[in-house]
Amino acid sequence: MAHVGIIGAGTMGCGIAQCLAASGRQVVVVDPEASALASGPDRLRQGVRAARLLGRGAGAVPEEILSRVRWRERIDDLDGAGFVIECAPERSAVKGQVFRALDAHCPPETVLASCTSAIPIGWLAAHTGRPERVLGLHFMNPAPLTAAVEVVRAAGTGDDALRLARELLDDIGKRGIVVGDGPGFVSNRLLMMLVNEAAAMLGAGTADAATVDRIFQDCFGHPMGPLRTADLIGLDIVRDTLLVLVEHTGDGRFTPCEPLTRLVEEGRLGRKSGSGFHEYRTAVRQR
Repeated sequence: MAHVGIIGAGTMGCGIAQCLAASGRQVVVVDPEASALASGPDRLRQGVRAARLLGRGAGAVPEEILSRVRWRERIDDLDGAGFVIECAPERSAVKGQVFRALDAHCPPETVLASCTSAIPIGWLAAHTGRPERVLGLHFMNPAPLTAAVEVVRAAGTGDDALRLARELLDDIGKRGIVVGDGPGFVSNRLLMMLVNEAAAMLGAGTADAATVDRIFQDCFGHPMGPLRTADLIGLDIVRDTLLVLVEHTGDGRFTPCEPLTRLVEEGRLGRKSGSGFHEYRTAVRQR
């Protein structure tokens, strides 16, 4: 069985690597940043421990999971990968460059998937000579604890690539929900607008963060309101996703509002920093 490649040793990359390794897959995680690679194994170990505490993967042996993941700096270490999932920072230029490099180093049959939050898959596929092997696999955070993945099929995505992606998700116990291509797909085209509007309400004094979230929890049955959801995602990621949506839609309504921008500038990024729209006792270390 060919190994699966992951681009990016951050929180999402490590989370997806954990899902794959727990299912028995061999994984190679590539990141050019030495600090990210150095902290990756510890981040993965923490994820495995957290999953076991929550009753997920109780039958898996932690050391076996960790042993299936290798950490590398160079993208050409993926030349034997049958499937690659890109989790690079949410910047169009960065991801475009990654896809050009993957196309140059991976065999023609390798499926190239992006975990982008909002960049159109067709735009990424245009940076390769294999658009029929490119699709989106939008995992939600935290990847090991969520049941479904938004599968994005671009106009050029072939049937075989889609089949292989669904088989991979089945193997790791995830349900794939297929959607068409477009900025933000379904999830973030809707969610990011909601989060931005909710944050703008704070600035307008309409309600505080707890009240906004309570409306969605008690009136609509959401497990978390939009602002706690944003804190879980990371407010820097929310801001970056909104900027990508402005870039690829031209719609100014996605421009990050002032309260959200201010929190990011202050380093209040949500759960991972200990505070965001809400306060948290313990910061979760993330890249």
